[in-house]
Amino acid sequence: MDNTIIVAILSFAGTIVGSLTGILTANKLTNYRIQKLEEKVDKHNTVIERTYVLEGKMKAVEEDVKELKSK
Repeated sequence: MDNTIIVAILSFAGTIVGSLTGILTANKLTNYRIQKLEEKVDKHNTVIERTYVLEGKMKAVEEDVKELKSK
């Protein structure tokens, strides 16, 4: 085989390997960041749920205070 063809084949193989490695690395980073974002959203949702429960309890307490004031 001619040296030019061998160099072209090796260059092609190196390009393929480099591209696939870059894609896999970027995919891992993207999955990691999505996982961390999902964890933050779960924490946020927990706070919202707790706030909703506290608002309900606060309304009940306000009603009790109103009743006590009216007596």
